Order: sequence, then structure tokens, then C-alpha cells
Amino acid sequence: MQRVCFLLKVRPDRLDEYRERHTAVWPQMLDALRETGWRNYSLFLRDDGLLVGYLETDDFKAAREAMAATEVNARWQAEMAPFFEDLDGRPDEGMVALTEVFHLD
Repeated sequence: MQRVCFLLKVRPDRLDEYRERHTAVWPQMLDALRETGWRNYSLFLRDDGLLVGYLETDDFKAAREAMAATEVNARWQAEMAPFFEDLDGRPDEGMVALTEVFHLD
């Protein structure tokens, strides 16, 4: 299993709307995430817009590719893209994955 942590930056003027959108993620999007291997997935948002994502998966590359192939993900990414700073393209393509340097079991 891979543990993945990534960063993105939400525009400060869109923080409230970003939070609101994530209180009602589309059921089809949730199903697609589960079906493509995204587990224990969380997003954490700092008040300055720093977004930290965490997930567990068997194969992150395969999970990203499988999600990218879904129609619901294309719609979700198109709607979410305007919320982010310094992003060329879709948010799921702009994730900056961090290197794990320690883990306590």
C-alpha cells in the first residue's frame, strides 16, 4: 500500500466556497474514487489556502490514471480548477506529491 500526501493552493477569495463544495461531493465522484482505489482520502485546508491531501492506495499512478479516465472526474476537475492558484490544467494533474520521510506504524 502507498501513502500519498500532496499539496495544492486554493485561492484565498474562494476558500468558503471550496469548503462548501466539499460538504456535498457528488455521489458519483465518491463512487469513482472508491472504485479506482482511493482509500482513506482526506483533504485539509489551512486558512491561507494551503490544501493538503492524503490518501492510501495500492498503486497511485494506476489510481490517478483510472480516475482521469472517468467522465465524472473530468466534470469535477473542470468545476474545481478555478478555485486553485498557480495551476496549469486540472487540479488532479497539478498535485505536488510529497516524499514520505517517516512513518510510525
